[in-house]
Amino acid sequence: MASLFGRVLPTLHKRDAPLAAAALQRARLNAAVATVGATFESSLAGAGLAPLRAAGVEVLQINVGRKCNQTCRHCHVDAGPDRTEMMSDEVMDRCLQIIETANIRTVDITGGAPELHKRWRELVERSIAAGARVMDRCNLTIAQLPNYRYLPAFFAEHRVEVVASLPHYRAKNTDSQRGAGVFEASLATLRELNALGYGQADSDLSLTLVANPVGTYLPGNQAALEADWRRQLRRLYGIEFTNLFTITNMPISRFLDHLEETGQTEEYLSRLVTAFNPAAAANVMCRTTLSVGWDGVLFDCDFNQMLEVPVQANVPQTIFDWDRAALDGREIVLGAHCFGCTAGAGSSCGGATA
Repeated sequence: MASLFGRVLPTLHKRDAPLAAAALQRARLNAAVATVGATFESSLAGAGLAPLRAAGVEVLQINVGRKCNQTCRHCHVDAGPDRTEMMSDEVMDRCLQIIETANIRTVDITGGAPELHKRWRELVERSIAAGARVMDRCNLTIAQLPNYRYLPAFFAEHRVEVVASLPHYRAKNTDSQRGAGVFEASLATLRELNALGYGQADSDLSLTLVANPVGTYLPGNQAALEADWRRQLRRLYGIEFTNLFTITNMPISRFLDHLEETGQTEEYLSRLVTAFNPAAAANVMCRTTLSVGWDGVLFDCDFNQMLEVPVQANVPQTIFDWDRAALDGREIVLGAHCFGCTAGAGSSCGGATA
């Protein structure tokens, strides 16, 4: 599938790059953290937070596949047009069965570009019919492709909460991370969403922007950045939005590859370890989220999914073995990458945690 916007570069997987292997990523992160003389487990224990346990499955985050119309430099999924992994009908049917019978409060749909899945619309419609709050993690440019021009109107019709990636409110910064033309295509979709009521003060159509640093530093204060983005997007482009989430660049997959190429892996991991915040650690997303891989395997979070670290061995391992009671109180599986979610004000799929 051709992309009209951004980079059309081969993914790590396509290039058969060493860091396409999750095991090698985990080993490299462990080695980098070891130079600092800390482990995530010891940091949690020192804060009185060990063992870290789930507080219930409030959010079912479903990764429907790794195919995307973009190849962004920071992507922790290593998604792109050359990826072929997509959720099968069997796994999709089981996810829908659970959504419709297990009182799932929130369905968080992600990818890749999740809208590329042939049953994405069905997943949205049936989840809403089951009474779930539905969030779609949209890269915005997908809605400018000819076969996906229906997306803004579909979002509005079904009251989908749109969670949209936009690294910065300046074209240069966004395009440097995501590819030429991405910013202008993103603005076009944002204007269409605004025209339908998304992000407007008198509307309940929620439009959340997600910003990650364009570099190897931690996000700034989320509330202050939200105020700045609101002022700048309104002044420069007439764009309105509901919330801004700030997310730390997780040192895995393509961002780890970037760190390795520039010789900054140890420096970046040291920055994350030094900035460990117990208040952020107490509210990490894995405590209330269960992540479902495109193949049906269960993980504590999307990052664990990409590093191929499934839920603990004594609880259900796939969506087909669903057991709500066992999953609700499971112990979270940890790793060196967890410092990324607990540095500074914290970082999660829902933004800052402290």
